[in-house]
Amino acid sequence: MSYTALYRKFRPDTFADVKGQDHIVITLKNQLKVNRIGHAYLFTGTRGTGKTTVAKILARTVNCENPTPEGPCGECRICRAIAAGASMNVIEIDAASNNGVDNIREIVEEVSYSPAEGKYKVYIIDEVHMLSTGAFNALLKTLEEPPSYVIFILATTEVHRLPITILSRCQRYDFKRITIDTIADRMKELIQEEKVQVEEKALRYIARLADGSMRDALSLLDQCIAFLLGEELTYDRVLDVLGAVDAEVFSRLFRHILERDVMGCIRLLEEIVMQGRELSQFVTDFTWYLRNLMLAQASDDLEDVIDMSSENLARLKEEAGMTDMDRIVRYIRIFSELSGQIRYSAQKRILTEVALIRLCKPEMETEQDTLLDRIRQVEEKVENGVVAVVSEGSPGAGGGAAPAVPGKPKPEMPKAIPEDVKQIVARWQAIVGNAENPMRIYLKNAHLSLGGDNKLLMVLEDGMASDYFTQHADNKARLEALLSDFSGKEIEVGIQSVRGQQEFEENYPDISRLIQMEIEEEQE
Repeated sequence: MSYTALYRKFRPDTFADVKGQDHIVITLKNQLKVNRIGHAYLFTGTRGTGKTTVAKILARTVNCENPTPEGPCGECRICRAIAAGASMNVIEIDAASNNGVDNIREIVEEVSYSPAEGKYKVYIIDEVHMLSTGAFNALLKTLEEPPSYVIFILATTEVHRLPITILSRCQRYDFKRITIDTIADRMKELIQEEKVQVEEKALRYIARLADGSMRDALSLLDQCIAFLLGEELTYDRVLDVLGAVDAEVFSRLFRHILERDVMGCIRLLEEIVMQGRELSQFVTDFTWYLRNLMLAQASDDLEDVIDMSSENLARLKEEAGMTDMDRIVRYIRIFSELSGQIRYSAQKRILTEVALIRLCKPEMETEQDTLLDRIRQVEEKVENGVVAVVSEGSPGAGGGAAPAVPGKPKPEMPKAIPEDVKQIVARWQAIVGNAENPMRIYLKNAHLSLGGDNKLLMVLEDGMASDYFTQHADNKARLEALLSDFSGKEIEVGIQSVRGQQEFEENYPDISRLIQMEIEEEQE
């Protein structure tokens, strides 16, 4: 006997075997229980989620001589005939290849004949969105008022392509993507029956790769088992069979990108290519890895949304703290664009190399998120002792300070600034870089001045920024501890709030400008 693929061999025969679609199964079982069966159903959802399977179970159940609460008995004459494809009561039509007006007119003519045996004639029209406009029009009247013994079940993955006139005549059921846990549990049941040894980590990887489709998961599992030849299917073997890349490689690549190490990225890509990995899958998986980094930075409760081991989760959180959210979002944008381009490209490797270079060199782009990254590069150079040159006449330049507001005396610069305050102001960018979010965000926009008793005064925008320090004493204490670490002395900070840049300039001397001027004079 010829081999039967796993997704066909283990296709559910009853409602109890259908996984991940409880909201639909319960509704249909209740309709069958009280005999409130509709005349037209629309099953919609992504591929491999059970639309055609549930349609066949419903078709067998309404004709079964001895139906059970979970569906057809599977033993009666009609059940066996339908299962063998020999019954005239259940007619399956592929709309992709039978999409013309004449095909639908044949159905309309057949509908007038009652079933020779059983209670209902059930028409299952798969990929119904492929029907032509004329075919839809030919179906409309019959779909709205079919004979009492006819049931239509329409299935589609692209419900948006159906005319509203069709949608309004059907009971619509949306099939959800099946969760990773549900797919992995189902595969565990199947491999026990198949007497195959599979590592749990490998099963969960296959389940994630299936993207919510049970059929895709079983097809991938089938492919991996064929590679086994009687040996245990491990996680590493799954990566080999599917041409995928381990998360540890993504971690190394991400660190190369943060260090702007172009050659490191290119060499790592060379390793991936030489190992025979599929670049399209690599791009998809790395985009997913970046998505996990983004979530790790946005929230601490990740166990429910990111499926990975506690060890990998700890490493992910560590790497998420090494960069900013806007930079990760830029990386995701570039790789999402690459994912769309690489699918049909004959030069996948070159496109991937270009994308990696763009990640390492934000100066190649002009998008807003890239400009933020370029500003960050300048800040890092300043922190490392490379002073940015400001052109004459620009705000902040030695000879081009912003003009004073007419009628308002400009705040006088202090004659002497304490050395510990000078040290803090001169190293302000480095201090900001060592702070944690959200403190880092507020410190970036802070203005530095000198308050009473010659202590450091930090002037913030009125609202969330100033409230963060004035209404939470522990936040102010953490800031002072951070400053003390940098200066080696105990630092006390005063906090003031203003309603904007103009109010600051009118009322407070900007000592960061004065100290910058002193640094430039010393260098000259």
